[in-house]
Amino acid sequence: MTTEATFRSTSVSRTPGQIWARARGVVIALVLLLVAAVVIAAIRSNERHGSLDPRSADPYGSRAVAELLADRRVDTRVVTTLDEARAAAGPDTTLLVAGPDLLTHRQQSQLRSATADSDGRTVLVAPGSWSVERLAPGVVADPATSVDSTLSPDCSLPAARRAGSADTGGIRYTVTHPGNDECYPSERLPTLVRVPATSGDGDTVVLGAPDILYNDTLDEQGNASLALQLLGSRPHLVWYLPSLSDSSAADPNDEKSFLDLLPSGWLWGTLQLFFAAALAAFWRARRLGPLVPEKLPVAIRASETVEGRARLYRKTNARDRAATALRSTTRTRLAPLVGVPVTQAHAPEALLAALAAHLDSDTHGQSLQSLLFGPPPGDDAALISLADQLDALEREVRRS
Repeated sequence: MTTEATFRSTSVSRTPGQIWARARGVVIALVLLLVAAVVIAAIRSNERHGSLDPRSADPYGSRAVAELLADRRVDTRVVTTLDEARAAAGPDTTLLVAGPDLLTHRQQSQLRSATADSDGRTVLVAPGSWSVERLAPGVVADPATSVDSTLSPDCSLPAARRAGSADTGGIRYTVTHPGNDECYPSERLPTLVRVPATSGDGDTVVLGAPDILYNDTLDEQGNASLALQLLGSRPHLVWYLPSLSDSSAADPNDEKSFLDLLPSGWLWGTLQLFFAAALAAFWRARRLGPLVPEKLPVAIRASETVEGRARLYRKTNARDRAATALRSTTRTRLAPLVGVPVTQAHAPEALLAALAAHLDSDTHGQSLQSLLFGPPPGDDAALISLADQLDALEREVRRS
């Protein structure tokens, strides 16, 4: 196969079949990723739908406890704004805060001011370090959570003693002020704390886990008994589900920073991933030794090598390298024909002078200098034209 034919065959546009053969791996991978994403989204879409919502019958909803409370003449009302929650606080009302950590510090302070002297009960569901110290002064969240889910009351609180074991295992708390009821301990730290008000009959109950309120776990252990006693001590229950659309949350001074939103232990996790990546890189580098020359098991035809290299050049649009290879090979073959040593074949002053003695430099429509030592072609058509002209020049030199 000649040089001209090789580059002409590689410059032909790819067929749809060739394009599909090259891209099908990427397309199949993208389709599989899309299908996996849809399946995972469909599976997880129902995991926490309506979580802690007394109107939801989903496994993580709380409609069952609301129905049981209604049978005991305790009405349940859902509110989603801080103003509604503050207005509902009163001596005959239990205020349940389903997501205390969703409140800003300013919202927490306002809610605490409204409930502190209301003589009612406030139930905080799984408050973390972001909210518990403001909503329940004297209670601090421990960074280590409970290992066990089901715990024994081990306290004198009547509601806990009557309920017995319950699924309160979750966030553990440290109580810094005396006179509080500390129940369901895990490694000596309680997961349920009752903080009486400084005056009146009100109190605040800190619950370390929401499991006793879920529909699918309400009938386990003493969960139902504990939930009904904590939420049914007053005739009215206001269920506060904090909403991101609440205008009272729009306070830039109390917004959480990026580091506050990251889960605990993220720094250690990042360092572990870094060291793991470094060890993997070191392991792979150790496996890559020096290159070892190896004889080919079979002889490869020169035409196949030329065609393969031409396809690689075209794939990367390396017209400059292809033109350099064509010109260099042509100069090497022309030098002996015009009496120039091969060592000087790539020296313009030696080769061009010898060619001028054999040929007319205007035969091909351009100077020999531009043909053999000129700039790289700008497109595939110019590259093919260069190959044609080099072949023609070599044929003419051989005939002369």
